[in-house]
Amino acid sequence: MTFTEQLALARAANRSMLCVGLDPEPAKFPAGWAGDASRIFDFCAAIVDATKDCVIAFKPQIAYFAAQRAEGQLERLIGHIREVAPQVPVILDAKRGDIGATAEQYAREAFERYGADAVTLSPFMGFDSIEPYLAYPGKGAILLCRTSNPGGDELQNQRLEGSEGKPGERLFERIARLAAGPWNRNGQLGLVVGATYPAEIARVRELAPRLALLVPGIGAQGGDARATVRAGARDGAPIIINSSRAVLYASAGADFAAGARRVALATRDVLDAALEG
Repeated sequence: MTFTEQLALARAANRSMLCVGLDPEPAKFPAGWAGDASRIFDFCAAIVDATKDCVIAFKPQIAYFAAQRAEGQLERLIGHIREVAPQVPVILDAKRGDIGATAEQYAREAFERYGADAVTLSPFMGFDSIEPYLAYPGKGAILLCRTSNPGGDELQNQRLEGSEGKPGERLFERIARLAAGPWNRNGQLGLVVGATYPAEIARVRELAPRLALLVPGIGAQGGDARATVRAGARDGAPIIINSSRAVLYASAGADFAAGARRVALATRDVLDAALEG
């Protein structure tokens, strides 16, 4: 089953566009576990168990595991997701961006070591930085396009050279065109577009009407969930709206998993209601 097919099934089964980002910070763990990096798997597995029926995907951020020497716990966690929520795809948030033999090793890491269904990539070295991932049939490659951080303007919103006195397209628009066109050789590319820029989500959707959009930035980062859905949701075009901290740390107590479930369900329902106007 391809990543795109997995998204469609998870969307239908769980009635959800919500992706829960798994960004474990031991300092924020509940009492008894606080500061203990050996409990990363336990914490994240509890979040997965509490939210597995109300998400379209899970998105572990590799840096949060690697910084704590917890890559083995990440492998266990993805294995756990496979056991308890086989219908929910896993996006490895790694933002890799190298080329050649190094990119081949990063692809192997994402898809063979961790068994992810998709990986986030930086496309700024061109198609060479994406091609090695396309050697894995059915796996998704989600490219940074218009990110939610203010500094994204410094590159992504800059205009390329135009012709006949007309302004050229912006860099994020060129990335969207390439991803929807010649780069999408296996039909599995997607784009990252931040929730803090709904008008630009709409523009990316116009340029890439069929691609999956991964949208971080709702919840703790302040993106408007309703505006995000209205800008990017289209029939048959997947949208994956990520929330991390707002779900993971909904409660600092022993009921942290129940708190995560409450916030995940409420967010899912807000997103779904936006489809209806």
